Amino acid sequence: MALVVFLRGVNVGGHRTFRPSILARKLSDYDVVNVGAAGTFVVRKPGSRAKFRAALLRKLPFEAEVVLCDGRDLLRLETEHPFGAEPSRPDVVRFVSILSKAGRVRASIPITLPPSGKWLLRVIASKDRFVFGVYRRHMKTIGYLGRIDKLFGVPVTTRNWNTIVAIVRILKGQGKQGR
Repeated sequence: MALVVFLRGVNVGGHRTFRPSILARKLSDYDVVNVGAAGTFVVRKPGSRAKFRAALLRKLPFEAEVVLCDGRDLLRLETEHPFGAEPSRPDVVRFVSILSKAGRVRASIPITLPPSGKWLLRVIASKDRFVFGVYRRHMKTIGYLGRIDKLFGVPVTTRNWNTIVAIVRILKGQGKQGR
């Protein structure tokens, strides 16, 4: 089964920048497909997980936290419709945070931040290593996204739901084709 790679904190604010498409090419033996600019990859021929992780870390131009998921876990997410049937609004972004390892919720869900006044982030559910939520487009939102680590007690990396849908398309063979 394919692996999905999420790099944490890369290509953000001019720090730890690199070209994901070039990294994917350097890892072509593993049939790696780059998804966007945030350090997200689908690895269609990963072989040994440990061997692939070591190869990835050797090719990265800096140290980074790497979160690996089985492709089947993301396929399952899509079929479970974590955001329900309600259409998304243009001012609200659906997101998934992936825990670096299984964590424990330190607060009851749903969680709204800030806790009073107009909300900017809502954590609406969690399942296994995945946390689902929505946020409003606002300058302060990034700070609230950073609090998810503390809420679950482990480092997380966050992606837009549209990125997860793109990953699922690739996993199903409907997305970017390998070179």
